[in-house]
Amino acid sequence: MKPSKPHIHEIVTSEEFKILVRKRWSFSLTMAAIMLLAYFGFILAIAFKKELFAIKLSSNLTLGIVLGLGIIIFAWVMTGIYVNWANNKYDKDVEILKSKV
Repeated sequence: MKPSKPHIHEIVTSEEFKILVRKRWSFSLTMAAIMLLAYFGFILAIAFKKELFAIKLSSNLTLGIVLGLGIIIFAWVMTGIYVNWANNKYDKDVEILKSKV
């Protein structure tokens, strides 16, 4: 007789599942906090240090344009970090749990 697989309720209430959920929330909230700090830092700099953004780097390029583009690129990088983590770590752990169902 082959062993029966655990019921879904047993998995959801298991310590392994709770740890996995905690890891996901911890990583996601950390990434969100970093991104919010970057965005709010940018907005606060615009609000209180306007002259910083007016610094000319060349005849047609200001520091504000470079910093704005930097925020966009930073958001892409943060997304890439999250996707990489999810694909290489989180999804593998999810598959291990799913195999128990």
